[in-house]
Amino acid sequence: MRLIKKSIERDGSGSVTLYPEEPEDMWHAYNLIRPHDLLKASAIRRVTTTGVTGTTSSSRVHLTLQIRVKSLDFDPQSSELHVSGQIVTETPHTKVGQHHTLDLELQRNFTLIKGAGDESGGWDSVAQEMLKDAVDESGTRRAEAVAVVMQEGLAHICFIGQFQTILKQKVQTNIPRKRQGGVDHDKGLTKFYQLTLDTLLRQMEFNTSSTSSSTSSSNDPSARPILLASPGFTAAGFQSHIQSVASTSQPALKPLLKNIVVVHSSSGHMHSLAEVLQSPSVKTLLSNTKYARETALMDMFYTHLRNETNKATYGPGEVESAVDQGAVGRGGGVLIISNRLFRAQDVRERHRWVSLVDRVRDVEGGEVRVLSSDHESGRRLDGLGGVAAILTFPIIEGEGSEEDEPEV
Repeated sequence: MRLIKKSIERDGSGSVTLYPEEPEDMWHAYNLIRPHDLLKASAIRRVTTTGVTGTTSSSRVHLTLQIRVKSLDFDPQSSELHVSGQIVTETPHTKVGQHHTLDLELQRNFTLIKGAGDESGGWDSVAQEMLKDAVDESGTRRAEAVAVVMQEGLAHICFIGQFQTILKQKVQTNIPRKRQGGVDHDKGLTKFYQLTLDTLLRQMEFNTSSTSSSTSSSNDPSARPILLASPGFTAAGFQSHIQSVASTSQPALKPLLKNIVVVHSSSGHMHSLAEVLQSPSVKTLLSNTKYARETALMDMFYTHLRNETNKATYGPGEVESAVDQGAVGRGGGVLIISNRLFRAQDVRERHRWVSLVDRVRDVEGGEVRVLSSDHESGRRLDGLGGVAAILTFPIIEGEGSEEDEPEV
């Protein structure tokens, strides 16, 4: 996301104009925009006009509309964001109060306006932190890894980004059963491998017609780790197929080979991706990524729970109590909170969590880690109520406040 213009006052009011460049930017926009915000963007609206003779005609006109946001609809797979609300500024073709849905698009500016102390919460500390995460000042943000979770005839191509893991494409084809002396199974498997490879390269925007080294390594698709996972030998067979294609018809694929890692999974379905990402070899490969740091943090939290050190707690009331006791502060205290909580429709609920973040970070001196609910680590956290903490010293929870310990 490129920041075009920023004007935020000390009281939390102000506006930003943003230019989304990558599909993941729509995820950031979804987290930044909240009900009651003002959103200004270009739009296409169908307009009906009546002629002097009473005949009517309909046409589509391009407009710049400003709406007061009422609801958002985000599709992670297609990275499409639709924002609905009421028009607040009149145009020659629209009136104040009419409803409209703005479809935010890549390579097209939009302006987000928040008021101080209004129902949206304004540009509070969490919103401004999300804005920093959204803006890619270095221009090098990309998917941190690509994963292909597969079995014979089925493959799921996933991108593991800094803030979300999304299914980019599902590949499915029928492969004849293996029969003694038959070749139909092998032919079908080769066709499946090639279809999966073609789809993978298209999703990675990998240019097989050029081996130019002028591309920056930070943006080079061949620099991304590629995880191939399957039960049995399907993933290893796919790796062999890529090697064969690279050595014969498409030598431009050779840079990809050094970044391929084959791991085991229990199936070729999406739910197996979580187990793939827990593999020791994958953890080592992704050790420097944001995803790995979040996973390691949740692993540390669960270790404290398993060992009953009393240095970990979870759930809204329990975490707030720990903060009140000064146990989430300097010396190793970490507040772990899901970004889902900041999308609360109730402004008081959102303010509750923003205040907790501000208190831990600015008053207590502890660390705050906001996890994405679109990553596996964030989903684990959501299972604990969306908030947890690693404590600086052990505390014993009061009687009646304990919950059943989650599965680890």
